[in-house]
Amino acid sequence: MPVISDAKILLISTHGFEQSELEFPRDQLRAKGAKLHVATPVGNAIKGWEGSDWGREAEADAKISDVSVEDYDALVIPGGQINPDLLRVDEDVLELVKAFHDQGKTIAAVCHAPWVLVEAGILKGRDATSYHSIKTDVINAGAAWKDEAVVVDQGIITSRQPGDLKVFVSKIVEEIEEGAHRRKAA
Repeated sequence: MPVISDAKILLISTHGFEQSELEFPRDQLRAKGAKLHVATPVGNAIKGWEGSDWGREAEADAKISDVSVEDYDALVIPGGQINPDLLRVDEDVLELVKAFHDQGKTIAAVCHAPWVLVEAGILKGRDATSYHSIKTDVINAGAAWKDEAVVVDQGIITSRQPGDLKVFVSKIVEEIEEGAHRRKAA
């Protein structure tokens, strides 16, 4: 059975990520011993959004188009309004999300990040949650939307907001330690 300290996790993001939604999972998963890489569209550092203004930078380890799903056990996508809106129109991102899905690997998206899962077409017929303002988008994608801190459906983890980050990270650990998931088609 896999353990979190042996896990390799990919976090994808671009400018405008919600500060806590990148930093908390990144730092907590690394503290638990996981090897976590941050990949961005161009492989450079990205700037977060905190409150009503730009926040701190996050260093990048790789360019999204250069990473391989085979090298990772899980994918994490932080929210914010800007970050997932930009990621969901990036073909490299959508191909990567679909590849993680097709291989039964853990996928975790918080806040507005389920927009990326909607665009990748992997939420149909699944239970999911999101930030309340994109609830209709998630429902229109065919998911059963739940107003819960964390929702898991066959290794796809979704959470609503920064206040849910502790349970979000706990579920990421739990799902990785369960191993690959056999999924019905979305």
